[in-house]
Amino acid sequence: MTTFNELISKANANHNVTRRNHLVALFTVFLFVLIIYPGRAHAQVIGSVEANIPFSFQAGNAQLPPGDYSIRMVENSNLTYMQITSKDGSSSAMFQVHETDLSSAPAKTELIFNKYGDHYFLAQVFDEGDPSGSQVVESSYEHKVSKAAAESKVHVATTQQRQQQGD
Repeated sequence: MTTFNELISKANANHNVTRRNHLVALFTVFLFVLIIYPGRAHAQVIGSVEANIPFSFQAGNAQLPPGDYSIRMVENSNLTYMQITSKDGSSSAMFQVHETDLSSAPAKTELIFNKYGDHYFLAQVFDEGDPSGSQVVESSYEHKVSKAAAESKVHVATTQQRQQQGD
């Protein structure tokens, strides 16, 4: 009887060691996957987008006239600020953004504006073929205007493809 109990004790000890080894191996693989496999990449617009905007609009807290503009992510802003600059250099603004997603990828690189009555507000920037983009943080002025008028969306296709910035 003693031998039988010793065999069972040894089997349980081996089973516990095997289970522990499996858990250590599983944890190691999990850690390896977390380190090696990149997380969801921030696919926000990182390069430069150029567009002709045919109406006056608000970007962040700045009112801008119609014209040709270049929009780019501000370097060292951790993808949280973008800058829009008119081609002639007469108008410029910085505004805060965060990542957003569409249900499907847009066919063209585009800017999306919220329209309330005759007021236009830059709302989103998306690259062609990528459902992840940049959502402009709503200004207090847009919030105020949005309460007084019905919203519609206006899409403006870009005049040039995105130009990737060097890393």
